[in-house]
Amino acid sequence: MSSQATPTYSPQQYLAIERDAQQKHEYLNGEIFAMVGASERHNLIAVNLVASIYSQLRGTPCKVYSSDMRLKVSATGLYTYPDVIALCGEAHFDDEQRDTLLNPTVVIEVLSKSTEGYDRGEKFAHYRRIESLAEYLLISQDKYCIEHYVRQPDNQWLMSEVSKLDERIELPSIKCALLLSDVYDRIEPA
Repeated sequence: MSSQATPTYSPQQYLAIERDAQQKHEYLNGEIFAMVGASERHNLIAVNLVASIYSQLRGTPCKVYSSDMRLKVSATGLYTYPDVIALCGEAHFDDEQRDTLLNPTVVIEVLSKSTEGYDRGEKFAHYRRIESLAEYLLISQDKYCIEHYVRQPDNQWLMSEVSKLDERIELPSIKCALLLSDVYDRIEPA
């Protein structure tokens, strides 16, 4: 019995395929991985996050991007689509297409049952290699809970957690705050 080899692609081949694709794919070490669609809860939380951050960043040099902005982790070669990205200062892109960001300040992932382990583990390990990344948030869609990781001067990460609708998370790197009541607007606990 013969096993078929998995085809491998260069980053340039991946980007050419991805820019014409109907669905999103992640890329790592020559392999392309299809991303699955998100639930209504996931989408509503992501929209609430973008809306809240956008309204606070108006008139500042900071920007917020939705899940259509691809992110490249240059140190590891991972290409992925975080749920929300924010940055302050000039955006740096992988090429002239300006569709693959290199220097996020904040990355936010809305957790799904199928991706939670990856978002907490291997994906966060990749993200920690981004020098510009100051904060990482994991947002539960099944309960009111936000985990907030902040890079410390010694390159360690300090985690805090909030779980009550009247609480807030301060995002000092972009001078914003997220109220849980805004993040979970129109979301009932599962």
